[in-house]
Amino acid sequence: MDTPKFDPGLTQEYTATLRRAVEKNGEFNVRRRGVNWHDLHPYLFVVGMSWPAFLAVIFGVYIVANLFFASVYYAIGTEHLRGVDAPTAGGRFLEAFFFSAHTFTTVGYASVSPVGTLANSAATFEGLVGLLALALATGLLFGRFSRPAARIAFSRPALIAPYLNGTSLQFRIANRRSNNLMELEAKILLMTVESVNGRLQRQYAALTLERSAILFLPLTWTIVHPIDEASPLFGKTSSELERLQAEFLILIKGYDEMSSQMTHTRYSYRHDELVWGARFAPAFSVDKSGDLVLEIERLSDYT
Repeated sequence: MDTPKFDPGLTQEYTATLRRAVEKNGEFNVRRRGVNWHDLHPYLFVVGMSWPAFLAVIFGVYIVANLFFASVYYAIGTEHLRGVDAPTAGGRFLEAFFFSAHTFTTVGYASVSPVGTLANSAATFEGLVGLLALALATGLLFGRFSRPAARIAFSRPALIAPYLNGTSLQFRIANRRSNNLMELEAKILLMTVESVNGRLQRQYAALTLERSAILFLPLTWTIVHPIDEASPLFGKTSSELERLQAEFLILIKGYDEMSSQMTHTRYSYRHDELVWGARFAPAFSVDKSGDLVLEIERLSDYT
């Protein structure tokens, strides 16, 4: 009976040449089709979108809501809004829109006020909607700011570098932010495409690290996989890794002292992003006062 082979969730099936499995921003190279609107979670969708898209959604909802209530006031009749005295229909609608904005945000400048049961009822309902919308927007904004998000810098190339009496796979990371990251752990998977019983399949192998965890990351961490006889990379050349479409999938996780939460980062290197026979150059120095100075722009320097 065949033993099931390890699959980290990226499937062993091979159908075509992938550009890469994990993008440089950590996103998986997977597109979903056939997703229905009820499969989307509104909170996760809004919290997970980019900041420009989030701000555009908030602004769009705000404008649409005020256009709706302005239309309600206009339908009731602008004569029921004391202070609306524009001579044109467009001017009166614009003043109704501004009154709606004042009511929606509970600013209430009192330059325009509702008159009569219908106008006051509409203003009362809009005030309630405005309060709920403000609470919802505040919650979404807090949810976005409170998400732990590491800003880990990776060296642009990974190196096949001299190591003890042999060689090793190495890459370097540093924390771009001033917050403290502690108890960091690193895992690397080698993904290759190989022929199994005449059929191309993706194969995955966990790479053993010289040091898989560190306590702190105030400077840089050079993550090293020794290429010994037990390594899947042992005896492999650059052309062989290209033929195998090799990609190194990386997961870094650690504890963020600022947010008191665990955070993680994904990254990958492909076979054509390896530099052979090089060593990393120091990325930090000591200034005249005796302080260590980390230079992020030198993270990728090698000799």
